Amino acid sequence: MSYLLDTNILSAHLRRPSGLQHRFVQHAGRLYTSSIALAELYDWVLRRADFATAQTAVDKMLLHEVATIDFDNDCAKESGRLRVALRRQGINVAALDLLIAAVALLYDLTVVTHNTKDFQNIPGLRLEDWLTP
Repeated sequence: MSYLLDTNILSAHLRRPSGLQHRFVQHAGRLYTSSIALAELYDWVLRRADFATAQTAVDKMLLHEVATIDFDNDCAKESGRLRVALRRQGINVAALDLLIAAVALLYDLTVVTHNTKDFQNIPGLRLEDWLTP
């Protein structure tokens, strides 16, 4: 199984690497993030007083631990399909979460997030929370 890491998992790993290091080692080569989550992560990085240090840590993580999946035309199509299906069921999902979910569904990845409530109503989406024991 491969994993799509949400922004809160990436930032938790950067803040305290020892806390998630065992998961990153255990699933090495099967860890991904989306360019959507990466955009959110850069927002977090650039708001920090020590943004240069945080930027270096992100660059190192992306080089050695986590691959990025770009949000492309296929992802956009899946996102549109998913939004229509959810609307028909009366389910509303935040825009960025919907984009991340579309990437996970398209690439058959399990979303790893601490915000499982944001994703729990999306049919067929597998979720894990690595921050809750």
